[in-house]
Amino acid sequence: MVNEWLIYMLVIILAGTLSLFLCLYVQIKIKDGPGVKPYIYMTLFSTIFIFSYAFELSSSELEQILFWVRIQYLFMPFIPAFILLMCVEYAGHKIKPWITYCLFILPITTIFMHNTNNLHQLYYTSAELRSDAPFPVLSLQYGPWFYVHSIFVLLCVVMGVIILIMKMRRSLFRFRMQLLTMTVGLLMPILGNYFYLNDLSPHGIDLGPVSMSASFLLHAAAIISFQMFNVGPIARDTVFESMKDGVMVLNQNEVIVDFNRAMGDVLSSLSQQVIGKPIKKVLRNHPELFNMIEQEAEGDIQLVVGVKKSYFHIRFTPVWNKTELLGKIITFVDVSERVHIQQRLEQLASTDGLTNLFNRTSFITQAEAAFSAADQNHDAISVIMFDIDYFKAVNDTYGHGAGDAVLTTTAKTAKNTLRPGDVIGRYGGEEFVICLPHTSQEEARDLAEKIRITIADSIIHLDGNSINVTSSFGVSSALLREGDHSHSLHSLMKEADMALYEAKRNGRNYVQAYSEAVEMM
Repeated sequence: MVNEWLIYMLVIILAGTLSLFLCLYVQIKIKDGPGVKPYIYMTLFSTIFIFSYAFELSSSELEQILFWVRIQYLFMPFIPAFILLMCVEYAGHKIKPWITYCLFILPITTIFMHNTNNLHQLYYTSAELRSDAPFPVLSLQYGPWFYVHSIFVLLCVVMGVIILIMKMRRSLFRFRMQLLTMTVGLLMPILGNYFYLNDLSPHGIDLGPVSMSASFLLHAAAIISFQMFNVGPIARDTVFESMKDGVMVLNQNEVIVDFNRAMGDVLSSLSQQVIGKPIKKVLRNHPELFNMIEQEAEGDIQLVVGVKKSYFHIRFTPVWNKTELLGKIITFVDVSERVHIQQRLEQLASTDGLTNLFNRTSFITQAEAAFSAADQNHDAISVIMFDIDYFKAVNDTYGHGAGDAVLTTTAKTAKNTLRPGDVIGRYGGEEFVICLPHTSQEEARDLAEKIRITIADSIIHLDGNSINVTSSFGVSSALLREGDHSHSLHSLMKEADMALYEAKRNGRNYVQAYSEAVEMM
């Protein structure tokens, strides 16, 4: 029987030692975390309660046992209140000070009722040693206030557990493990007390302090292994999850530590399962994004979110612990609206407002780039200049609205005839210019002829009038050979303009190549 008593004592001492260790550990290592202060008081009071029960169990006289019971009841009634406060603070909820004060009214009353029990016997009606136990064990007959206190304990723990479970549903795996481990740890003493109060415990031993050894082992796992209080859900919910910008946290080994809900919307490949995986593996289908993150190159990137393209500006913030780099925070700021406005402004600055073709300046820029590419590749390039025949007569006869309609229709007709890579712009008034990379003179002339015929066959119906116009074309071409610098975009445009002038001299509605015009001069 001594061995059985020794086992209980060792388990109880283990529980007290774990409780004291956790109290000191949290005080030293994590003193400012959410829910830490109530937890420190809870573990401190639990330590005194557990060791007091150990002294009770080692006492042989009833008076000695009752003395240690009184010591226990100076601290034990506050433990459930601190448990509830710890759960509330850890989950990020705030309660008013007066509610906190009210929460301690019943524990203080319990202490008063217990210490004055000889006067009213409302807490327990009798106290004696059990006759059927192999070692001295106290047997109590409880009064009505004991059950009031028991209901208070149960309500505090149950409410705290409910708060943690509700928080658990919205948390990632890491926080779920914190919450689950702590929740099970809080329920262990309740289970032990259930056996004790229903006279199911061996020899009538109070299994509450005994079960606390397992309870604080679970607490230790939650606090040390899963880093409870270090990074609590309160920070995620109130700051991290409420951020509109996507945020991803990597450790120093480029492993994903956490991300918020907005980040999950940015990258559909992110899920709870990627926590703890290298960013390289997670972003294997996004090589451009991975390269930006690897090089910490801040800037804009286009990503497909759902079914639409969006633009994000990526920023990097290092996370330091004094002199040690712990990792980095990557922020994805949605700049789609800004990019779209910028693109629209650039389009407005580079586009002719009436015809939606490049304006003269932008055409020159685009055509110069095409000419440089052709020069480097020693390729052929052609330029077409064309205008609308007798355009002034259209304005004079039908009005400027009709003239605008003719310009718009002509521009659309020409643009729809071109190939990808061809560049077209409004050169001024009713005159247009086209740059054709990889195009010989014969090919350019055929294309100009196609545009000419399409324009001539088009009829514009406006205000009851049927308007038909023709166009004249000038074509110039060059094969840019290595070392030959006799050609430039400017010279080709000048030659095309001269050919256009010759086309008008030949009766208009005509395509004239510059080389043929030179032979005729």
